[in-house]
Amino acid sequence: MLKFSKKLLYAIEAVVDIAYNSGGEPVQIREVTQRQGVPQRYLEQVMQRLVHAGILKGIRGPKGGYLLARERSRIFVGEIARVVMDMPDESGLGLPEDVAIGPIGQSVVRPLWQEFQDQILVMMDGVSIEELTTRAFRAGITSEVYNRINFSI
Repeated sequence: MLKFSKKLLYAIEAVVDIAYNSGGEPVQIREVTQRQGVPQRYLEQVMQRLVHAGILKGIRGPKGGYLLARERSRIFVGEIARVVMDMPDESGLGLPEDVAIGPIGQSVVRPLWQEFQDQILVMMDGVSIEELTTRAFRAGITSEVYNRINFSI
């Protein structure tokens, strides 16, 4: 079930941050938390799931961190949402499964809610990380890539 939770929003922010700020170099989780104000406890769980899902690549070592596992034009927000949806103990604005409902709820309301969620996922599948990094650029957000450029010869 799709749940619009903090964890989902933080996961999307983290992937966009990595795409926008990596410049081909690994991005450490603490850098993401500092730039985005995202609590590290949320990100640690999510990042490993994103690595296992093939969205991110984890690099070990002192200069390690995370990189995109493939081109940002081939990573979609819907993929990230599905990874977070599959996480245990995920809470958010989804429809509770354990609530007793009547025949109208079972036959009409829940199927309608599922249709809404399916439509939202289709929309999310149409938004790439490339598009979100372009939006960040247009919003005037400075990329850390520019801070790493060395013009010495």
